[in-house]
Amino acid sequence: MCAVSVTERLLAPTDEPATSVDPDASPGADRKRAEDELPELRDRLEELQERLWAEGTRSLLLVLQGMDTSGKGGTVGHVVSSMNPAGVDVAAFKEPTDEELAHDFLWRIERRLPAPGEIVVFDRSHYEDVLVVRVHGLVDESTWRARYDQINAFERRVTEAGTTIVKCFLHISYDEQRERLLARLDDPTKHWKFRERDIDERALWRDYMTAYDDAIAECSSDVAPWYVVPADHKWYRDWAIGTLLVETLERMDPRYPPMDLDVPALKARLRPPH
Repeated sequence: MCAVSVTERLLAPTDEPATSVDPDASPGADRKRAEDELPELRDRLEELQERLWAEGTRSLLLVLQGMDTSGKGGTVGHVVSSMNPAGVDVAAFKEPTDEELAHDFLWRIERRLPAPGEIVVFDRSHYEDVLVVRVHGLVDESTWRARYDQINAFERRVTEAGTTIVKCFLHISYDEQRERLLARLDDPTKHWKFRERDIDERALWRDYMTAYDDAIAECSSDVAPWYVVPADHKWYRDWAIGTLLVETLERMDPRYPPMDLDVPALKARLRPPH
């Protein structure tokens, strides 16, 4: 009997809301296994990313969405950093600028898509425009609802152009977020990460969970499915996303390009003169 892959384990449920997944769970690994395997996963990621970069025809987009403190930056630091920065980029989407607001909501996203051979990580993404804008009433309901279809069409076009999309909802619990916010306040070196409005946002937790459930249900497609990553345990989050990336890249199976080199002749030229 074949083992169940992490890709299959974390695929967003279709028969219940995404936020019904237990954020304290760790499907597929206990802490010892996760911590033991992470160095090997990082090495494997580095190898596969090099092959993708060398192949130079396809690309990968990792989308990280989640509430504040869910670990988007931590994932970049502990998982993505294992890859060669020459072929990896991180785009952190914050509150849109005046220039960005003057365009369609996907305009700024299009500008940061990966080039052939690249892996790009979105720290927040186009989904902010069906999450934050919905919760805060920044646009009317007809506008944000129409964006589901626009996002699906956009992601299909991106995948048809050769980019594989991996979308991860880092699912943290309300209680765990409180502990992480308190830890930031207890550590003066983390004060720069703290924003007072993070506390205000907690009052809207249920609204955000509803918005996430709807966005994931509406925009989990055959070409760009959503994965729900329980994120209360940092060790599990890192292992799960590392494994997801490895499994995805192994399915892509990037290859080094064939080279027509006369190796003996080239070696001969490199030998020192007698």
